[in-house]
Amino acid sequence: MNIEPKIIYEDNHIIVVIKPQNISVQADESGDIDMLTIIKNYIKERDKKPGNVFLGLVHRLDRPTGGVMVFAKTSKAANRLSRELREKELKKKYLCVVNGRPQLNSNRLITYLKKDSKTNTVRIAPKLETGAKEAILEYELIENKDNLSLISVDLLTGRSHQIRVQMSGQLNTPIYADFKYGDKKHTGNLALWAFELKFVHPTTKENMRFQVEPDYNTNPAFKMFQDKIEKMIK
Repeated sequence: MNIEPKIIYEDNHIIVVIKPQNISVQADESGDIDMLTIIKNYIKERDKKPGNVFLGLVHRLDRPTGGVMVFAKTSKAANRLSRELREKELKKKYLCVVNGRPQLNSNRLITYLKKDSKTNTVRIAPKLETGAKEAILEYELIENKDNLSLISVDLLTGRSHQIRVQMSGQLNTPIYADFKYGDKKHTGNLALWAFELKFVHPTTKENMRFQVEPDYNTNPAFKMFQDKIEKMIK
């Protein structure tokens, strides 16, 4: 039986969904079910489509990260949304809960990151090191309690593991339950969630904006800040 995706908007050109945590965006060596396959199978069965269903991957979320994503249902939409992503017109905001509290309540972080594909880890690297890519984000402290901080992140470049590495390596405030990048105290779902997505519709040119709250039942860190998050999501 096919898995039914959580759809929050759909028309003939795009489909906007909530990606659950711990599901890959596309097929990988694990062989586990992935979002592209889930959505394609759902559309094929729902609409009784023969043959393959086209679905364009525009942007990504790391496997342990959940939240709002847009996929293209036509090649024209895929090309236009991909151009928006390259030109930084497609904007993504995240919520995360980190250990401790940043020294500054808000700041822009700029560094260079390099990925090790063998270990699937990312590290801060010198600017001139081969393979190092610029990573930029802006963050704002929303609330702090019990030595945990709710942070809003405006992601300006989309590097692999970027928020996780910059929160840990630059601010010394690793994300809750991120054992890979420095949190040895907490377990469970990673407290990182893509809560807002903004872009221009590829055909109607309408300004689109979607916001999604995290699943508080499976995220005790976000549950602590539920009242504050609910006020942010308008």
